[in-house]
Amino acid sequence: MYETLTYAGGVHKHEEITELIEDLGGFLLQENMLQMDLVLTLAVPIEDVDKVKEKAKELKGTIKVAPMAGTEIAIVSPTLARHHLPHSACDISEYLRRFGAKDNMIGLARGAGKGISRISEDEKRLLEEHDVVVFALGSFQQCIKDKVHLFQDLDVPVIVTGAPDMDVKDLPGADAYVGGLGRIPRRLKRGDDIRALRRLVKTVEQVLDERRRDMSQDPPIVPSIMVKTEIENQVPALEEVYSPTPVTSQLDGLRVKLNYDQYKDKISQVKIYKYTLGDISEISKSKMYDYILVKLLPESSII
Repeated sequence: MYETLTYAGGVHKHEEITELIEDLGGFLLQENMLQMDLVLTLAVPIEDVDKVKEKAKELKGTIKVAPMAGTEIAIVSPTLARHHLPHSACDISEYLRRFGAKDNMIGLARGAGKGISRISEDEKRLLEEHDVVVFALGSFQQCIKDKVHLFQDLDVPVIVTGAPDMDVKDLPGADAYVGGLGRIPRRLKRGDDIRALRRLVKTVEQVLDERRRDMSQDPPIVPSIMVKTEIENQVPALEEVYSPTPVTSQLDGLRVKLNYDQYKDKISQVKIYKYTLGDISEISKSKMYDYILVKLLPESSII
């Protein structure tokens, strides 16, 4: 079992902690460098967490648990119009990143009003490529209820946010509801806003933990964080990808930011132990920029 952590510190001697992670059999999930500051998202064996904390203290850095690391979350707004974005949805996105999540902001094509809001099949398939979907809705209870058709038949856990207090039973298709996060024309910096964001983080963690428990009954043949490392080591083309996290880990797979038609065969031939990736996963074209989507098969699929 691995614990996901976030290390924050300086660039000086940062190779010492990355070398320690490799020596312990851990993985580097994400690296963000801004001038002289460095943030690393790590996965290390649970029994070795104290060793990483000691090294971080030696380097004058900090370590904290990142419960959402290795997951990809969609933050959905009814439209990209300014009355829906950028305020609450952007702040939700930024806050979840503090806890290790890789999130994508998505605006639906037709959601300007409750009477005409729609979601297309392509948009549904795109959302279902994520581990969790968070719908950032508005300030009126009836308006939120009128938008249940946007998520009620999605085959992925859905969390809805809005301003009023509501019972999730009134939102068919939603796994959870978090109030206090409606359409606010300012940054979410006040006390009530921060408390609502903390409730959202707790809710997302609970939903992810439930998914992890379900997956533990029949886990993937190879963990996604291990597959991520092998893809990065065996596919040189990724060195030319400038998008953040060229290989994005998910609970049950990965998103590889290479063109599907050009690189699908190369990805399927990646060696992991005695397997090739094509033997232990389903590889398909993502709805996001024609990237490569890898969904790992469970252990029960091997006879």
